[in-house]
Amino acid sequence: MSMTLLENISIILVRTKTPANIGAVARCMMNTGLSRLVLVQPKDHLSEDARKLAAGADRILESAQVFQSLAEAVAGHNLVVGTSGQAGKRWKNVRTARDMAGHVAPLLGSNRTAIVFGREVNGLEQQELALCHELIAIPSHHDFPSLNLSHAVMIVAYELFLASGAALARQAPELAPAGELETLYLRMQTTLARVGFLHSENTEHMMQSLRQLFGRASLESRDVRILQGILTEVERNIQGAGKP
Repeated sequence: MSMTLLENISIILVRTKTPANIGAVARCMMNTGLSRLVLVQPKDHLSEDARKLAAGADRILESAQVFQSLAEAVAGHNLVVGTSGQAGKRWKNVRTARDMAGHVAPLLGSNRTAIVFGREVNGLEQQELALCHELIAIPSHHDFPSLNLSHAVMIVAYELFLASGAALARQAPELAPAGELETLYLRMQTTLARVGFLHSENTEHMMQSLRQLFGRASLESRDVRILQGILTEVERNIQGAGKP
């Protein structure tokens, strides 16, 4: 099992309310060779309750990075994968945990990957899902579909643990960092609105579709620079057209 590959995986928990759940997640991570825990506005992640459920995985709690927003937390990652029990009709990039692990593992040699888990009660909000390039949906029995946070983390972490051991020894492409993609998407939204492609009633839906389209393309930094260059030319032509 390659610990180097697993070290490129971050487990991100967004606004977890129960310290014991954070501790249980730390234990799951230790069980599966993961070490990078990232927390967004956590509650008492170093409390006695958290340490008790960590059951010896205290070092993961103590080394956890803490951020005030998900955008800050994912900025240094090349691939951001969200998790959701209700993917919705708008999402096309939805995989099972096993399928996602098989997709992610060969990329880990060159790419930092974030797996994002939302709040215990209502998961990730729409603006947080918009920051994700792909989505994991964990199927469960319809009579009792809700999973405990640590159980969901364990399912995904276990699949990544297995897949990283079977990952092909090949040079994986280095994907564009999440921060570069967000800059591109924001500029794209502004430019497309200026040319009349986006309107107030369709902006959110269309931008989500475009994010998913480019997410499936697994853009590298060179690809982002090309798209930025295209936007520059479009903007230059808009300005030129406005001159008398």
